[in-house]
Amino acid sequence: MTESATSERLAGWGRLDPRPCQVYRPERRRALWEILSGAGAAGLIARGLGRSYGDTSVNEAGAVLAMTRLNRMIGFDPASGVLECEAGVSLAEILDVFLPRGFFLPVTPGTKFVTVGGAIANDIHGKNHHRDGTFGQFVESMTLLLPSGEIMVCSPSDHADIFWATVGGIGLTGIILTARLRLHGVQSAYVRVDYHKSPDLDDALGTMAASDERYKYSVAWVDCLAGGKALGRSILMQGDHALPEHLPARLQAAPLAAPRARQKRIPLDFPSFVLNPLSIKAFNTLFYASHLRTQGVIVHYDKYFYPLDRILDWNRMYGKAGFVQYQATLPIDQRQGLVRVLERLSQSRRASFLAVLKCFGAGNPGLLSHPIRGYTLTLDIPNRPGLIPFLHELDAILLEHGGRLYLAKDAAAMPETIAAMYPRLPEFRALKERLDPEHKLTSSMARRLGIVPGGTGHGDA
Repeated sequence: MTESATSERLAGWGRLDPRPCQVYRPERRRALWEILSGAGAAGLIARGLGRSYGDTSVNEAGAVLAMTRLNRMIGFDPASGVLECEAGVSLAEILDVFLPRGFFLPVTPGTKFVTVGGAIANDIHGKNHHRDGTFGQFVESMTLLLPSGEIMVCSPSDHADIFWATVGGIGLTGIILTARLRLHGVQSAYVRVDYHKSPDLDDALGTMAASDERYKYSVAWVDCLAGGKALGRSILMQGDHALPEHLPARLQAAPLAAPRARQKRIPLDFPSFVLNPLSIKAFNTLFYASHLRTQGVIVHYDKYFYPLDRILDWNRMYGKAGFVQYQATLPIDQRQGLVRVLERLSQSRRASFLAVLKCFGAGNPGLLSHPIRGYTLTLDIPNRPGLIPFLHELDAILLEHGGRLYLAKDAAAMPETIAAMYPRLPEFRALKERLDPEHKLTSSMARRLGIVPGGTGHGDA
């Protein structure tokens, strides 16, 4: 192989249990088949900016294909808003180029430091899922390098089975080379937000049910340490893209020219005692008290969509041991399951610095796409002794209530748990076997969850 690799220890954004990998960073697409065909028995997985939280894009003792240098924008049609680009283009790069022209991402997660390939492979969702669905639903087509070496263009109407296996397929069907993505037109770089304080979970869910459809975006911050009558107390933040006339006079002359947010960097790992139940309880109390029920607040898009992106390397706040981001999704009629997860978290004193609640709309045809109609709760939980057994307790609650985990966040689930949560997994395995009988595309997660042969990957944290 002419492409050379570097030996690195990789983990997801949660920094949990880094593993040795051989990392390739090609700059031309023509090098990809050479790397894939020469990867050997340990196989290969593509990786973007490493913002999946667990071992989705880790391949212990095998090859990892870093796609970030394959980040060329190929073409754009302003009439339709369709952008064609390579898979290594980041959402941040798209915003930098196209927001000043009046276009925004159709779906965005809580960070813009995600590649288009990663967004498809994990079928990311955002604050507008209740109205618009997932990222994959805005992909017009994509070009894949299959494990056989064939290059295939697939879409919802052409090779649809491969398209919907790749959307949410965690990189196991092929290497995404390019994609055609439909952007969303906007008239400003700001969001007009209504804030609602909910004293408990019932009020939060009731307010979402009564009002979410009136807003494009809806998300609630949850005080996950609150218990008793205050269980699930929240700040609900619902918004729409602001029109120029909504903006203060000083911004109306250039509504799309948002100032770039200042970024700070965390230079070192925080000691483990910094984020503890007492410090997080104090933060939660202050955060809840500082928000008023206000309407029509004009908020810079960075602050609304990406509050943590302003702090580079914010994952270092959790120390060297790292953390997990646990995303629990439950059907709309399983409110009691959500209560049980919050109660168990509050009782455990495993403080979550971030807790976010959203309402999902209907799912899509993706075989492993995560969302289902219901509630989704996202938690950041520090890695402390006993974490993995605790996560399995939460998994059991989800299983009892027909819920599921998001693979992009998972770091510890058992194979039987994921098999029960994703009923179309056998279909995915069958298609994967047809496309990749030699299992060239693999990852630590895929082996840990039994999606491909090769053992269980990571051990306990």
